Amino acid sequence: MNTEDYILVRINTITFEDFFNLIKLNESYIEKGFAGTVRRCATKEGAKELFDEWISEENKGNTYSFFIKYVETNNLVGLVNIQNVNNEVKKCELGYFISQQATGKGIVTGLTKQVVTFCFESLQMNKVLLRISPENIGSQKVALKLKFKQEGILREEYLGYNNKYEDLVYFGMLKSEYLNLQND
Repeated sequence: MNTEDYILVRINTITFEDFFNLIKLNESYIEKGFAGTVRRCATKEGAKELFDEWISEENKGNTYSFFIKYVETNNLVGLVNIQNVNNEVKKCELGYFISQQATGKGIVTGLTKQVVTFCFESLQMNKVLLRISPENIGSQKVALKLKFKQEGILREEYLGYNNKYEDLVYFGMLKSEYLNLQND
């Protein structure tokens, strides 16, 4: 398996069943970082509502969902999501996950890099943020490999899966930093 075996596909090119299966197959693995998504996908009806909402929000330019597809099987194995798009301040947040079986192969790093490029070049963002659980060392390593800078830890910033408040580590990249990386 190499990273070329994985591609990004947009939400309007997948089926609801693909989306639902991706979340259900990974729910125990992703519940800490994607608590709201897992909570809403507890039922098929809730998942359908969320899926339709994401499509609607993408059509409005408020969120963008890039699903990670394993080309050989045509199965979805992850997600890189742009959310909280603020066109006035020109900033947004990214969230990402990949199935546990596909971790540690550089897939998320490579594909998230493509989405970061989309944020700065297509959406004309000035800042991209990542919000990561302090315990999620793998995700923090992805942020650092992509040259994001740790900006701080916000205490009890996120309502986790078990309705417990969780701290979040914030990482950011400015457009000027992104442009400098392109020139290196």
